[in-house]
Amino acid sequence: MVGTKWSAAPWGTVLTLVTVMAATAAPAAAHGQAPDPARLAQRITLTNSDNGRPVTASLGDDLQVQLTGSHENGLTWSWSAPTSSNSTILRRTTGGTKPNGDPSATFHAEHDGTATITAQRRCRPDSGHLCPLVITPWKVKVEVK
Repeated sequence: MVGTKWSAAPWGTVLTLVTVMAATAAPAAAHGQAPDPARLAQRITLTNSDNGRPVTASLGDDLQVQLTGSHENGLTWSWSAPTSSNSTILRRTTGGTKPNGDPSATFHAEHDGTATITAQRRCRPDSGHLCPLVITPWKVKVEVK
Protein backbone atom coordinates (compact mmCIF):
# COMPACT_ATOMS: atom_id res chain seq x y z
CA MET A 1 0.00 0.00 0.00
CA VAL A 2 1.99 2.88 -1.28
CA GLY A 3 1.12 6.31 0.04
CA THR A 4 -1.21 5.05 2.82
CA LYS A 5 -0.43 6.43 6.19
CA TRP A 6 -1.93 4.86 9.34
CA SER A 7 -2.06 6.69 12.58
CA ALA A 8 -1.96 4.59 15.67
CA ALA A 9 -4.33 5.80 18.36
CA PRO A 10 -3.57 4.82 21.91
CA TRP A 11 -5.66 1.77 22.97
CA GLY A 12 -7.07 3.71 25.91
CA THR A 13 -8.63 6.25 23.51
CA VAL A 14 -10.16 3.52 21.35
CA LEU A 15 -11.65 1.69 24.35
CA THR A 16 -13.03 4.94 25.76
CA LEU A 17 -14.68 5.73 22.42
CA VAL A 18 -16.28 2.25 22.23
CA THR A 19 -17.51 2.54 25.83
CA VAL A 20 -19.06 5.97 25.20
CA MET A 21 -20.77 4.75 22.02
CA ALA A 22 -22.24 1.73 23.84
CA ALA A 23 -23.42 3.84 26.79
CA THR A 24 -25.21 6.34 24.54
CA ALA A 25 -26.92 3.61 22.49
CA ALA A 26 -28.35 1.71 25.49
CA PRO A 27 -30.83 4.38 26.69
CA ALA A 28 -32.56 4.45 23.28
CA ALA A 29 -33.68 0.84 23.67
CA ALA A 30 -34.62 1.40 27.31
CA HIS A 31 -37.13 4.11 26.37
CA GLY A 32 -39.19 2.21 23.82
CA GLN A 33 -37.38 3.44 20.75
CA ALA A 34 -36.12 0.08 19.51
CA PRO A 35 -35.83 -3.44 20.90
CA ASP A 36 -32.42 -4.83 21.72
CA PRO A 37 -31.29 -6.60 18.52
CA ALA A 38 -29.14 -9.02 20.54
CA ARG A 39 -32.22 -10.33 22.43
CA LEU A 40 -34.60 -12.68 20.64
CA ALA A 41 -38.27 -11.79 20.91
CA GLN A 42 -40.32 -14.20 22.99
CA ARG A 43 -43.85 -15.51 22.56
CA ILE A 44 -45.82 -15.42 25.81
CA THR A 45 -48.95 -17.61 25.78
CA LEU A 46 -51.92 -16.60 27.95
CA THR A 47 -54.93 -18.84 28.67
CA ASN A 48 -58.08 -18.87 30.84
CA SER A 49 -56.00 -19.59 33.95
CA ASP A 50 -53.95 -16.37 33.52
CA ASN A 51 -56.97 -14.20 34.41
CA GLY A 52 -55.89 -11.47 36.83
CA ARG A 53 -52.19 -12.30 36.58
CA PRO A 54 -49.70 -9.46 35.97
CA VAL A 55 -47.36 -10.09 33.01
CA THR A 56 -44.06 -8.45 32.14
CA ALA A 57 -42.99 -8.37 28.50
CA SER A 58 -40.05 -6.88 26.66
CA LEU A 59 -40.14 -4.73 23.56
CA GLY A 60 -40.61 -6.91 20.51
CA ASP A 61 -42.30 -9.78 22.37
CA ASP A 62 -45.57 -11.30 21.13
CA LEU A 63 -48.36 -12.23 23.52
CA GLN A 64 -50.61 -15.02 22.26
CA VAL A 65 -54.02 -15.18 23.97
CA GLN A 66 -55.88 -18.49 23.62
CA LEU A 67 -59.11 -18.68 25.60
CA THR A 68 -61.34 -21.73 25.73
CA GLY A 69 -65.12 -21.68 25.87
CA SER A 70 -67.26 -24.53 27.13
CA HIS A 71 -70.55 -26.32 26.43
CA GLU A 72 -72.53 -28.11 29.12
CA ASN A 73 -76.16 -28.60 30.10
CA GLY A 74 -77.42 -26.91 26.93
CA LEU A 75 -75.35 -23.76 27.50
CA THR A 76 -72.39 -22.59 25.41
CA TRP A 77 -70.03 -20.19 27.18
CA SER A 78 -68.07 -18.25 24.56
CA TRP A 79 -65.46 -15.51 24.77
CA SER A 80 -65.25 -12.23 22.88
CA ALA A 81 -62.09 -11.53 20.87
CA PRO A 82 -59.37 -10.20 23.21
CA THR A 83 -58.60 -6.47 22.95
CA SER A 84 -55.86 -4.17 24.21
CA SER A 85 -56.57 -1.06 26.28
CA ASN A 86 -53.69 0.72 24.53
CA SER A 87 -52.81 -0.28 20.96
CA THR A 88 -49.74 1.97 21.00
CA ILE A 89 -48.17 -0.25 23.68
CA LEU A 90 -49.74 -3.61 22.71
CA ARG A 91 -50.80 -3.73 19.06
CA ARG A 92 -53.10 -6.59 18.08
CA THR A 93 -51.69 -8.27 14.97
CA THR A 94 -54.19 -11.15 14.70
CA GLY A 95 -57.47 -12.04 16.33
CA GLY A 96 -60.77 -13.79 15.96
CA THR A 97 -63.26 -16.20 17.49
CA LYS A 98 -64.06 -19.73 16.31
CA PRO A 99 -67.73 -20.79 16.02
CA ASN A 100 -67.39 -22.79 19.27
CA GLY A 101 -66.52 -19.57 21.16
CA ASP A 102 -62.75 -20.04 21.48
CA PRO A 103 -60.98 -16.77 20.65
CA SER A 104 -57.33 -16.19 19.94
CA ALA A 105 -55.34 -13.02 19.42
CA THR A 106 -51.72 -12.01 19.12
CA PHE A 107 -50.42 -8.73 20.52
CA HIS A 108 -47.01 -7.21 19.72
CA ALA A 109 -45.18 -5.22 22.42
CA GLU A 110 -44.49 -1.95 20.58
CA HIS A 111 -43.57 0.59 23.30
CA ASP A 112 -42.78 0.82 27.01
CA GLY A 113 -45.79 1.18 29.26
CA THR A 114 -48.75 -0.68 30.71
CA ALA A 115 -51.79 -2.00 28.85
CA THR A 116 -54.58 -4.40 29.74
CA ILE A 117 -55.80 -7.24 27.55
CA THR A 118 -59.48 -8.07 28.14
CA ALA A 119 -62.20 -10.41 26.93
CA GLN A 120 -65.70 -11.26 28.16
CA ARG A 121 -67.38 -14.65 28.47
CA ARG A 122 -71.10 -14.82 27.70
CA CYS A 123 -73.67 -17.55 27.56
CA ARG A 124 -75.50 -18.71 24.43
CA PRO A 125 -78.33 -21.15 25.14
CA ASP A 126 -79.27 -24.15 23.05
CA SER A 127 -82.91 -24.33 22.01
CA GLY A 128 -85.12 -24.84 25.07
CA HIS A 129 -82.52 -23.59 27.57
CA LEU A 130 -82.08 -20.27 29.39
CA CYS A 131 -78.80 -18.57 30.24
CA PRO A 132 -78.06 -16.84 33.52
CA LEU A 133 -77.52 -13.11 33.08
CA VAL A 134 -73.80 -13.34 33.81
CA ILE A 135 -70.84 -11.86 31.94
CA THR A 136 -67.46 -13.09 33.12
CA PRO A 137 -64.51 -10.75 32.52
CA TRP A 138 -60.99 -11.95 31.70
CA LYS A 139 -58.17 -9.46 32.22
CA VAL A 140 -54.37 -9.47 32.17
CA LYS A 141 -52.31 -6.38 32.95
CA VAL A 142 -49.14 -6.27 30.83
CA GLU A 143 -46.13 -4.11 31.61
CA VAL A 144 -43.80 -3.67 28.65
CA LYS A 145 -40.22 -2.76 29.58
